[in-house]
Amino acid sequence: MATRIQQKNTAAILEAALDVFSTHGFRGATVDQIARAAGLSKPNLLYYFPSKEAIHTALLDGLLEAWLDPLRALDEAGEPLDEVLGYVRRKLEMSRDFPRESRLFANEIIQGAPRIGPYLSGELKDLVDEKSRVIRHWIGDGKIAPVDPYHLFFSIWALTQHYADFDVQVHAVLGSKDIDPYPDAQAHLEAIFTRMLRP
Repeated sequence: MATRIQQKNTAAILEAALDVFSTHGFRGATVDQIARAAGLSKPNLLYYFPSKEAIHTALLDGLLEAWLDPLRALDEAGEPLDEVLGYVRRKLEMSRDFPRESRLFANEIIQGAPRIGPYLSGELKDLVDEKSRVIRHWIGDGKIAPVDPYHLFFSIWALTQHYADFDVQVHAVLGSKDIDPYPDAQAHLEAIFTRMLRP
């Protein structure tokens, strides 16, 4: 079992690595940068993680489980429009609360998902298939308007994760780093998906 110091150092390394990877991407990040950000020597860091790849994998493993939670919460027994809008809100909240994690995920996808390809075509696809069947069931019952479930999910991901992945652009266009875009974003996205899905 890890000692308190080992747990503290592991947490410091992962926190520092999240900053470095989300800023520079996997290719641009170095072990030296991560060690400096964590306040550790490079040999000390390598005691905990043998390579940059090992650190990156540990971060992605932790992220991927949390990434599915908002979609898992979409409940077939709930009110369909409320369930979809709830999913939109949860994804937007993740962009607001975990922007570095969102950029880490986006960087991995842009590079062709070399480390998480099996996850995308396995666990993620299985969950999206399951929830797409739920959407089709609601459409068949006339509870929401006809829509392609997969493209509905793609749209939700694109429109919510934009606020984390393109944060600099969002604030540049809004005119200030101090503006909180999320309240207006939530109202706007809820209006879009309500119009799209209302029978």
